[in-house]
Amino acid sequence: MAQKNSVRSYDKLADLYEGEQVGNRFEQDSNFTIHRMQEVHDRPVTSPVFRANYYSFVLVKEGKSFYTIDDRKYETRPGTLYFTNPGHLKSFGIEEVVHGFLITTIEQYLKKYVHQDVFKEFSFLLTETVPPCYLDATSFNELHGLAEQLFGEQQKQSPLKDNIISSLFVVFLLKVKAYLMADTSFKIAYDRDSEIANKFKKDLEAIFREGKPSPQNLQVAFFAEQQGLNASYFSTVIKVKTGKSANKYIQEKLLVEAKALLTGSILPIKAIAYRLGYTEPTHFSKFFKRMTGKSPNQFRKS
Repeated sequence: MAQKNSVRSYDKLADLYEGEQVGNRFEQDSNFTIHRMQEVHDRPVTSPVFRANYYSFVLVKEGKSFYTIDDRKYETRPGTLYFTNPGHLKSFGIEEVVHGFLITTIEQYLKKYVHQDVFKEFSFLLTETVPPCYLDATSFNELHGLAEQLFGEQQKQSPLKDNIISSLFVVFLLKVKAYLMADTSFKIAYDRDSEIANKFKKDLEAIFREGKPSPQNLQVAFFAEQQGLNASYFSTVIKVKTGKSANKYIQEKLLVEAKALLTGSILPIKAIAYRLGYTEPTHFSKFFKRMTGKSPNQFRKS
């Protein structure tokens, strides 16, 4: 957790609840979480502004609440589905105890358990800001039923637990995608800075999805040039919209891809380094050690 200008940043949902005291505390031992809203928020509460470095999906069956993303405020009502992605300034308020589900996950989990090219199938996850979706009873009950199944599997100790949960979550994501695409009121409200940040994320994702990272196209100047922007201005926009410098965002993305290859493949370290655009495998090892405190081999064995 880091703090700057009084806005705290959280990598895990459990850390948010402990750090801001916005709900009942709990232990988190997985990068996928699902909770009943009424159990973690059993009384009205209003959070401070914070930055969450994970994806959140919320289903509101009953109750009254609101949430803010950057400078936008959204109201929820029974039958609401909404999700937020990492990096934004957020806050929320529970005005009447909400019954429903809260699901969180991170990119590394999605890459490992859903699909390496998860953003190709579920490109909506990269959208800068998505307003809430108000579902009809049938659609909402379908999603709520899937959430109930996910919640039940999360409580079990099966050796195939992650595989079962990820399979159910794929169905959940497909349903979310279908509802968003079918909702005629679903509009993405872009401002210019949001367009810049959104294109940067998609350009960065495309480089790894196409297997073409290189020392040249993982530079901030490259992404700025793709949009015809001055590198300094581009960096400022990314910093404001995501809370991270463009260079840090690129490095963290590179680290996610490296971890996915180390845990999800049997490729030699040298081959992984080349695949990630390093001309010298030792440079990759130094980067990984600096970012994680472990060598690639140590991480793979841990």
